[in-house]
Amino acid sequence: MVALSVADLIRGKVPVTDLSGPVGVAGAIGEAAKTSVIDLMNLLALISINLGVINLFPLPALDGGRLVFLVIEGITRKKVPTKYEGYVHYAGFVLLMVLMAFLVYNDIFRMVVK
Repeated sequence: MVALSVADLIRGKVPVTDLSGPVGVAGAIGEAAKTSVIDLMNLLALISINLGVINLFPLPALDGGRLVFLVIEGITRKKVPTKYEGYVHYAGFVLLMVLMAFLVYNDIFRMVVK
């Protein structure tokens, strides 16, 4: 499900404005809590599973990015210098923070326009 959603996002089938950051997720949790405990627990489980899957994506700064380095080291039988791996993970972290800032801005904009 997560992979299909990301694929749809990349293909342009889902607009970027449909993404939610922490503010939007908190709003969704609040709405689910108003309906029933079951809905709340289902949403929390879905969020937890999705975060776990996304964390395994092969992106720098995520666990999946670290796994890529481990695979490279396994294939080449040489350790990637920590310095270079650090640079790659730092760049990935910066990109993730830019994405997070965009998502928070998008969430707040959506709340104000409502």
